[in-house]
Amino acid sequence: MRVLVVGGGGREHAICWALKKSPKVQELYCAPGNGGIASVAECVPIGVHQFEEIGQFALDKNIDLVVIGPDDPLAAGIVDHLERKNLKVFGPRENAAIIEGSKVFTKQLLKKYSIPTAAYESFEQYDAAAAYLDQLKAPYVIKADGLAAGKGVIIAQSKEEAETALREIMVDKIFGESGNQVVIEEFLTGQEMSILAFVDGETVKPMTPAQDHKPVFDGDKGPNTGGMGTYTPLPHIPQSIIDEAIETIVKPTAKAMVSEGRPFRGVLFAGLMITPDGPKTIEFNARFGDPETQVVLPRLQTDLLEIFLATVEGRLEEIDIQWSDEAAVCVILASEGYPGSYPKGLPIEGLESVQDAIVFHAGTAIQDGAVVTNGGRVLGVTALGRDIAEARSKAYAAADGIRFAGKHNRTDIAKKALV
Repeated sequence: MRVLVVGGGGREHAICWALKKSPKVQELYCAPGNGGIASVAECVPIGVHQFEEIGQFALDKNIDLVVIGPDDPLAAGIVDHLERKNLKVFGPRENAAIIEGSKVFTKQLLKKYSIPTAAYESFEQYDAAAAYLDQLKAPYVIKADGLAAGKGVIIAQSKEEAETALREIMVDKIFGESGNQVVIEEFLTGQEMSILAFVDGETVKPMTPAQDHKPVFDGDKGPNTGGMGTYTPLPHIPQSIIDEAIETIVKPTAKAMVSEGRPFRGVLFAGLMITPDGPKTIEFNARFGDPETQVVLPRLQTDLLEIFLATVEGRLEEIDIQWSDEAAVCVILASEGYPGSYPKGLPIEGLESVQDAIVFHAGTAIQDGAVVTNGGRVLGVTALGRDIAEARSKAYAAADGIRFAGKHNRTDIAKKALV
């Protein structure tokens, strides 16, 4: 079969890497791809928002399946556009991708169907939002309604900080139209957990759970990022809690979307907090998480193409999905300055000497035949092991051998799982 993956980050590299292992994949393309994806797929210079060009390429190449990676094109309706051209597409349609595209929609959905989440209010005006802060205690959780490249959630430690965040989002529009509305919700404490699931309407097939590290510095300090590292499984979280999250949050949400006339097909990503009152929903994403995909897919033993096709064709229930018993840890190597401004075009050394690890490229490019930095999160170094300790040791050993000017990574990824 001929497959086209849309996107160009670490998530798409992991997807292409997994698809390449399928004996049914004859030709694999990625638009636009990146410096690392080029080693497993033919990269095509088409941007993720060039829907017409993507569709025409897929028709010209007789593509059998298009897989959509990033959130932005999903929210903008790329699946609907390609399906109108009679193409087979893995990913939710626009009316289902709203579960990530609008935090206000999602909070209202969870409230309507009594699915556990943090208490909240939503606002369209700055003055009303700022006044609501008086009813809460610090810290405050402030979320831009729309997509903001993983940076639209701000944890404010004081009322002054919260007012500044609201002003930046709603008045200064640092996230553009995504800040036309905001959600202010109670701060939840506990362990975070990510559950990704293949979903076909009401059929839910959970993947192995993972845990991400969002803040940029060790000890969960500094501003939130798109993710500085992740690991799976979660030996410090009881299976009963994981099962509870699936039964009380993930499955009811899939069912609720069907009830709302928005059936979800693709990967539903639940960002959860395990509170003293049980698991609660922080957010939903409408696609594979990044960097969670970089630890989840290396543990997948079932053919990923088969799962994609079963989901698209409405027969996910038939597929028995198997996972390896190994642990996986991913350490993100970031550019100096990330998540703020950062340089690009810096040469990367040591990639060819990596052993016992998989290097997924997130923000790289090929320049004069050499791999250079081209993003904030540059590489995801993933290793497998008998347990978290072994996988972690291998991942850090490999990460230490990779060099570029200003390289930054957290040194405590998966540390809390060393039980």
